[in-house]
Amino acid sequence: MPGGQRHAPKPGQARPSQPRPRQAVAEGSQEIGRDEGKIADVIGPVIAAAGMDLESVRVSAAGRRRLLRVVVDSDRGVSLDDAAAISRKLSAALDATPVMGDFPYTLEVSSPGVDRPLTDPRHWRRAVGRLVQVTAADAGPISGRVLAADADGVTLDVAGDRRRFGYAALGAGAVQVEFGHPQTELGATGDGH
Repeated sequence: MPGGQRHAPKPGQARPSQPRPRQAVAEGSQEIGRDEGKIADVIGPVIAAAGMDLESVRVSAAGRRRLLRVVVDSDRGVSLDDAAAISRKLSAALDATPVMGDFPYTLEVSSPGVDRPLTDPRHWRRAVGRLVQVTAADAGPISGRVLAADADGVTLDVAGDRRRFGYAALGAGAVQVEFGHPQTELGATGDGH
């Protein structure tokens, strides 16, 4: 393992028992933040070439390894096969550069969960047909079904009324989990099958 012995204590030397000072932790966090930006610069073009969007990059320590969590999304969603394929491409791109340093890492690629906040136009576009909760500047908290979303705003069905909101007037939206979708959304026949 490259670099593995660099941080091990010398024979007969005790490991320090005191926690790292706060300043050292903060500097380490800043370093990870810089690393995340560099990693995004390396993997962003690979993800874009696959027709996906990079939603987030997070690096954390996991013992002697680093854990790299990458969240991707696309208009068609992200299947398990998509995640596996992009994971192989990202791994090859990362291994071809020194951006991950000398330490081994574990790469996790996933799609955003249903609890991801709707903050960008593409998030709203991907939520068309879904029930959402959002705070609007002129109306306060509202629930409605996303009817349409474009570059300028979103149209919601709020209690049967079509209402248009610009993104600047909306806070982060949250998709509401529904257990009883209308049958037309699920493609079910009249008898429920």
